Amino acid sequence: MDANAIHAFLRRVSLFRDLNEQEMNRLTEIVIIRTYPRKSVIFTEGSEREAFYLIREGLVKTYKTDENGHEQIVSFLKAGDLFPHTGFFSTQPYPATAEAITEARLAAIPVRQFEQLILHTPSIAVKLMRVMGEKIVELQEQLQTLSGLDVKHRVLSFLLKLAERHGEMQGNRIAINLPMTHQEFANSVGSTRETVNRMLNQLEKENVLKTERNRIVILDLDALKQMKNQS
Repeated sequence: MDANAIHAFLRRVSLFRDLNEQEMNRLTEIVIIRTYPRKSVIFTEGSEREAFYLIREGLVKTYKTDENGHEQIVSFLKAGDLFPHTGFFSTQPYPATAEAITEARLAAIPVRQFEQLILHTPSIAVKLMRVMGEKIVELQEQLQTLSGLDVKHRVLSFLLKLAERHGEMQGNRIAINLPMTHQEFANSVGSTRETVNRMLNQLEKENVLKTERNRIVILDLDALKQMKNQS
C-alpha cells in the first residue's frame, strides 16, 4: 500500500477526523502495513507495547486470560477499528491478547515514533485526546448498562450490538458474518456456553434468528428489540 492509500485510509478513521493535511501527512509517514494470517496472534497480554493498530481489512478479537486459562472476550473488531484502546499515551504492557479471526491487514503505528511525532506536533495529541474523551464516555455508559443486566438481557444486547457493528442486510434479514464459537459468545457476555446454547436455541424456535456455520442470521430484528426491552 503506497502513502496515498494509507493517507486515504487514515482520513476515514473517526479518531483522526480533526487532523489537518500537514498533521495527517506526518502521521502517514510512520505507519507500517502488516498482514496476519487467520488465527495468528498479533500481540499477547502482558507483552511490551510496541505499536497500536488500525484494521484495514479483516476481523480481530481481543481477550484476557484468567489464572485458570479461561478466555474473557474484550471485543470483536472490524475494519476501521483501533486497538488497543489505551494504546496512545500509556507505557503499560498490552492489556489483552489480540488474535486475527480472519486474515487481517493492519496499519501499525509504532509507539516510540508516535511519541516523537506528538512531541514535535503537539496539536495532534490535543485533537486525538478530544476524540478519545468522547469514546471513553461512550464506553463508560455501555459498561454501566451491561453491568446491571441479567444474562438474558446481556445476550439480547450483545446480539443487537453484533447486528449493528457487523451485520449485513440481506433482504429483510441481517447476517452477522463473524466466525465466533458459542464459547466465545459466552465469554463475551460473562456466561456459560450451555446457557448461551440454550438461549440461542430458544430464539431459533421462536424464529427470531438462526445460527449457521460462522454466522448468525437475525430473522426478526423488531422481535429481538422487543424482547430486550421486556427483559
